[in-house]
Formats: sequence, C-alpha cells, structure tokens
Amino acid sequence: MANRKQFLGETALDPELAKLLDETRHQPVTDADLHEQRISFAFGNSPDSQYITKDSVRKASESILLMR
Repeated sequence: MANRKQFLGETALDPELAKLLDETRHQPVTDADLHEQRISFAFGNSPDSQYITKDSVRKASESILLMR
C-alpha cells in the first residue's frame, strides 16, 4: 500500500478548526440537519448530469419515505 504524505509526519491541528470543534462538540444534531446531510450525500453520489441538482434531490426526498 502506498504511503500517504499526511501520515508520514506529525501535523499540527489548526487552532481555528480546534476552536470550532470545541464549540460544536456538544451541540445536538436536529432532524433538519440530518435531512440536509442525507440530501447532500445523495447529491454528491449521484452521476454527473445536468438534470440532477440539489433542489431536484430535495424534491425527490419529500416523496421517498425511508424505513426507520
């Protein structure tokens, strides 16, 4: 397996990123947040097409029910 550059040495954590992570660590995830995350995931994994937009995925998500 090829060595990855980011794993070859020590890297310092970005202080701004660390601050943001600390601020949001205990923030609850809402159902709306999860819904948007699912839409983003579906859009990101869709084939490249001029007909598939984030809005079209959002509309489709309103009519497709997932089992819980």
